[in-house]
Amino acid sequence: MIICEIRLPRIVTALVAGAALGLSGAIFQGLLLNPLADPYTLGVSSGAALGAALVITAPLVVPSAIFHGSPWALTAGAFVMSLATLAAVVALARDRQGHLAPTSLILAGVILSAIMSAAISFVKYLAGDQVVSIVFWLLGSFQARTWSDALVVTLFFLPALAAALWAAVDLNIMTLGVRSAETMGVNTRRVRFILLLAASLAAAAAVSVAGIIGFVGLIVPHVMRLLAGPDHRSLLPLSALGGAVLLLGADTLVRTVLPGEIPVGVLTALLAGPAFLAIFRRRMGRLLDE
Repeated sequence: MIICEIRLPRIVTALVAGAALGLSGAIFQGLLLNPLADPYTLGVSSGAALGAALVITAPLVVPSAIFHGSPWALTAGAFVMSLATLAAVVALARDRQGHLAPTSLILAGVILSAIMSAAISFVKYLAGDQVVSIVFWLLGSFQARTWSDALVVTLFFLPALAAALWAAVDLNIMTLGVRSAETMGVNTRRVRFILLLAASLAAAAAVSVAGIIGFVGLIVPHVMRLLAGPDHRSLLPLSALGGAVLLLGADTLVRTVLPGEIPVGVLTALLAGPAFLAIFRRRMGRLLDE
C-alpha cells in the first residue's frame, strides 16, 4: 500500500517531470539559438509561481471551500498562470508581420519574469502565516505527489516529445539561421510555434506539480550535447532521459541520504550550478584557443 500509493507515484512524477524539463531545455536552446535558454527563459516558471502563490493565499481574501483540500487547485492555478504568461510573452514578441524572433522572445520573457517576480514578492508580503507554504513550493519538492500529479505531467510530456521528434530535422536546419532554413524549404513559423507551444506546455505541467526546480532544463542539454553531439534527433530524447535520471536521483538523495528532506530544487541548484560553470569555462577556453 505504501509503495503503490506513496513511493511509486512520487518516483513516476519525478521521472516524468525531469524528462519534461530536460526536453523543454533542449528545445528552447535549439529554437532560440541561446545556450542559456531553459524552460524558464520565457517566464513559464515565474507565471506558475505566481499562480501557485495566488491559490495559496486566496482563502485569506475569498474564504471558500474551493481553495481548501483540493489537490488540483494549486496545480491548476500554477498551470493556468504559466500559460497566461506565455501568451503575454508571445503577444509582446510578435512583430507586425506576425514573426517571432528569438531575441524578442527572450527579451519579452525577461521582462515578464521580472514583473511576475515583483508580484510574487507582493503576494508573499500579504500572505502572513501562509508565506511558509509559498516559499516551500518555490523551492520545489515531490513530497505527497499522487498518481494525478504524474498523470498531469505525462499528458503534456508525451505530445511534446512526439512533436519534438517530428520537428527534429527541421530544428537542425533552423540552427543554421532562419533565412537558410527557409531557403531549404522549412516552414520556420510553423515549426517555431509548434515547438514553442510543446516545450512550454510540458515545462508548465512539470512546474505546476513540482514547484520551481532550476538548472535541470539548463544543464542536461549541455551534458547530452557533449556526449552525443548537436543532432536534435538524438539530443532531444537523450535530454529527456537525462532530465528524468537527474531529477529522480536528486529526489532519492534528499529523501534517503540527506538529513531531513530539503527541497529538491535546492539540491539541483547546488549540484548543477558548479557543473554548468565547469562546462562554461571549458567552452570559453576553446573559444580563446581558436
